[in-house]
Amino acid sequence: MTTTQGTAVVTLPSDTEILITRDFLAPRELVYRAWTTPELVRRWWYANRGEVISIEIDLRVGGRWRYVMRANGGFEVAFHGEFHEIVPNERLVSTEVYEAAPEAEALNRTSFTESNGITTVELLVQHQKREWRNAQLDSGMEDGLQDALDLLEQAAQSLAL
Repeated sequence: MTTTQGTAVVTLPSDTEILITRDFLAPRELVYRAWTTPELVRRWWYANRGEVISIEIDLRVGGRWRYVMRANGGFEVAFHGEFHEIVPNERLVSTEVYEAAPEAEALNRTSFTESNGITTVELLVQHQKREWRNAQLDSGMEDGLQDALDLLEQAAQSLAL
C-alpha cells in the first residue's frame, strides 16, 4: 500500500501554539509504532532533507528522546526532549528542544485516534512565547513536516505487509 491519506493541516489556536492534524491510511497501532520505534523513526524523520545519524528513544515517563540528522547542506540538526505522559497507541506528551535554540523549549501533546482504518494524529505544540512559535513557523518546518509525515505513513503501512 503506497497511497497517502492527505496532507497535514497546520493551524494556530493561540499566539503560542501550533496545531498539526493529519490523517493516515493505517491503523493507529501501526502509526504509533512508527512514531515511537527508533528504527522506524529513522525511516521518516529526515523528511527527504538529509540523513538521520542518531535516534534515541527511551519510551517511558521520565525517559528521554533525541533525534539528530545531517541535513543536505552538511550541517547537523538535533532535537531532544523528555516524556511526561505515555498512553500507548493513544497519547504522548513530551518536551521538545531544538538544540540550536535551547531556550525555546516547547511542550508537545500528540494524540492518535482511529475510525474505519484511518488514524488521525493531532500534535499540539505549545511554546512559552509567541516569538518562539513564530520562529518555528518561519523555519520552513511545514514543508519538511509534510514530507516527514508522508514517509511516516509509508513506514506505518509497511508494518501491515
